[in-house]
Amino acid sequence: MNPYDLLLQPFVDYGFMRRALVACVIMATSGAPLGVFLVLRRMTLMGEVTSHAILPGAAIAFLISGLSLWQMTLGGLIAGLLVALTAGIITRVTTLKEDASFTAAYLASLALGVLIISMKGSAVDLLHILFGNVLAVDNDALVLLTSTASISLLTMAVIYRPFIIECFDSNFLKAQGGKGAIYHQLFLILIVLNLVSSFQVLGTLMAVGIIVLPAISTRFWTKSIDAMIGLSILFGAFTSIIGLLISYHYSLPSGSAIILTASCWYLLSVFVGKTDGILMRFYPRSHFHSEDNI
Repeated sequence: MNPYDLLLQPFVDYGFMRRALVACVIMATSGAPLGVFLVLRRMTLMGEVTSHAILPGAAIAFLISGLSLWQMTLGGLIAGLLVALTAGIITRVTTLKEDASFTAAYLASLALGVLIISMKGSAVDLLHILFGNVLAVDNDALVLLTSTASISLLTMAVIYRPFIIECFDSNFLKAQGGKGAIYHQLFLILIVLNLVSSFQVLGTLMAVGIIVLPAISTRFWTKSIDAMIGLSILFGAFTSIIGLLISYHYSLPSGSAIILTASCWYLLSVFVGKTDGILMRFYPRSHFHSEDNI
């Protein structure tokens, strides 16, 4: 198979592949930078929990209007925001840690969502909501993804410095006027927005993968936050494209192929990452430099 047939032909010949490609690149551009902040805040588990919190709202919308993009998006958004903000408030006013409050919400939301869908829908409907369908992305879904990406990137650009400060020293913002909680809640809202727009593509179970996995991989390549954000977008787009091509050529589920490709890139980064990879630990650069100077 020549390079054209392997890499370009699927996107040139098929519109559904082009739409899937655009959707994945948009999700990576919007979600991966948020994933960097999740990693810095040590809140990656919270992202996974929040992705399941949208399930009851989407399920209720499904009962009312079926597999309707905008109704399910609205339902998921309401449920996700309600769970995220409630869990955040509980953490602020009680001694319960944030991971514990989100875990409680995750278990209840996942069970309730599956129960609601099972009351009316079929196994196919449940699989669609849980795992999505990248190759079924339509123009409405692209509009939703683009709108979410625009809101997320603009918001992060405006309050970029407070986001970074809140990651490392939330008490500093509290001392400067008590705005730390506001930035934290705003961060949770952006996470929910991205998960809600992405679950139509990757489903509630795997939507967080395109947000978190590229961000985790960047930790093995750089320590600069700005570089981490740029690399996370690049890694997310790259693994999405490779995953789509693998799913096309080998007739595999596209969402699973994308997330597994991102997982493989993470494992590769663990071993060969130039900043903190395993090989660098055993064969640091200083070792080679010292040999060159002998």
